[in-house]
Amino acid sequence: MSSDALTVDVYVAPMRPFVGAPAQGPGDDPMWSPMSSTLIAGAEEAVLVDTLVTLDQVDALAEWVRGFGKRITGVYITHGHQDHWIGLARLREHFPDARGIATPEVVERARFEAADPGLSAYWKASFPGELPQAAVLPEPLDAAEFELEGQVLRAVSVGQGDTEHSTVLHVPSAAAVVGGDVVYNGVHMMTAETDEQSREAWIASLDAVAALNPRIVVAGHKSVGAPDLPESIGASQQYLRDFSRIVNEGGSVEEIVDAMLELHGGRDNPRTLWHSARTAVAKRA
Repeated sequence: MSSDALTVDVYVAPMRPFVGAPAQGPGDDPMWSPMSSTLIAGAEEAVLVDTLVTLDQVDALAEWVRGFGKRITGVYITHGHQDHWIGLARLREHFPDARGIATPEVVERARFEAADPGLSAYWKASFPGELPQAAVLPEPLDAAEFELEGQVLRAVSVGQGDTEHSTVLHVPSAAAVVGGDVVYNGVHMMTAETDEQSREAWIASLDAVAALNPRIVVAGHKSVGAPDLPESIGASQQYLRDFSRIVNEGGSVEEIVDAMLELHGGRDNPRTLWHSARTAVAKRA
């Protein structure tokens, strides 16, 4: 096994508008949260973690990656939400050797999202003319560990993140965790697929990330320039606890948003908070 630690570099695509329902209140304009893609590199080869969404985002990512002069051998997908793998088709045009890989559960979720007519229509309507014509899905890993230049990379299935069957990628030689949408950093957290019980499971998933003792923690949705520090783990847990407590107080969508903004107003993209609050109120019915 190589004794050389792998390096971790992070590219962030900034927040951008998309085509969506009109705002119902301040900060509810249709904006897509900033997103990260992470390059894990050895001396000659590298893997990416998660793709971006639109063709221009992926093209800019590819240009950034080329600056490192590495051969891209794979793209690890942390979870099944399309914004994290839909760019795989475009990335393969830039880097033909870079096959997508994911845990079998993540592949199944990606396959479902690619085939579901409602979800496909949502993505095409949200980013008209900006997406690959045909989906390229990741392939299932046959083991939780794989190697890059003799160093282990470990797919850790933590379970609940902002969707089920979420994973993080542990890079032991760099004391790093690439957290997908288990960890958020300076961005409002998408809780629409959760209820109070699953948010508790999400908090436990974050405990599992903390137990890896990382010095570097990369969030899937992070503010441009935000440091990749382990403090984002506890901050994500606090956000989830605050959201559950405020929802349980029984207020309206607007009251939930206002109360969360009092506590977490510095985070990017309140549109996500509005969406999460609307979903939480609908689940009370």
